Amino acid sequence: MGEGERYAEFPPPPSLAPWVKVVWTYANPEPSDTVQRIAPDGCPELILDIGAPYEEEGSGGLWTLQPPALFAGQMTRPIAIRPVGPVELVAVRFHPDGARDWLGAPLSTATDGRLDMVARLKGVAPPAGDPEAQAKAMTDRLEALRLAQGWTVDAVVRAEVEAMMDDRPAPDRAPADQRAIQRRFLDRVGVSPRMLRSVMRFRRVFDHALEPGEESSGWLEAGLGAGYFDQPQMARDFRRFLGCTATEWAREQVELARAIASQTYKPGPPRLA
Repeated sequence: MGEGERYAEFPPPPSLAPWVKVVWTYANPEPSDTVQRIAPDGCPELILDIGAPYEEEGSGGLWTLQPPALFAGQMTRPIAIRPVGPVELVAVRFHPDGARDWLGAPLSTATDGRLDMVARLKGVAPPAGDPEAQAKAMTDRLEALRLAQGWTVDAVVRAEVEAMMDDRPAPDRAPADQRAIQRRFLDRVGVSPRMLRSVMRFRRVFDHALEPGEESSGWLEAGLGAGYFDQPQMARDFRRFLGCTATEWAREQVELARAIASQTYKPGPPRLA
């Protein structure tokens, strides 16, 4: 962390734990203008900017300002962002299948998208400089919605997600049953079971957090531990999910990208209350 930069995580209240994995906050009063790569991590997020929102690179290299409140659905490819001013934000990281009832629509409608949530979060005003109060402001709003909307968990999808988190193989299913679970995943998770399993394998590489400049043999060991057969297979997923090589990522990661990478990829299977 640089001087004045901070990252903090807070567990959700028990009543929200079946849906919310963690609430996190980040602040950097003097961020660099470095472009930061954010990879898929299998978890949709609700993000509220207290400081200046980030810019995101779109098609054709066009940079546009993100809305100050947004919902980031499942990602199947990396995004590139850069700060434009002092950064301070609070975010809710849902379990892979935890955001369906909050969103009120199939999660597939948000896949690879950042949806404007300014109206949905109207009235939520977390105080600057107080991470714990910021986290509480978000969980208070979610708890009120949970009670009003009667959130549920799809036990079949949850069991499949837990198996992925634990790196257990998928059960054998008849073709009709497999199509049914795929439909349920698109609704509750936003991507297919196969895609989510690929993202989970990729993020397990980061359980062996490597420091910038570490030799490629260290990455190979981490990849083998995550379930890759060899380095070329892992390298393809780095290109697919981060748009760069492992060595480039280790050298270039800064600020928010570095902070969330050190935490986001730590698995913690969701459990029913």
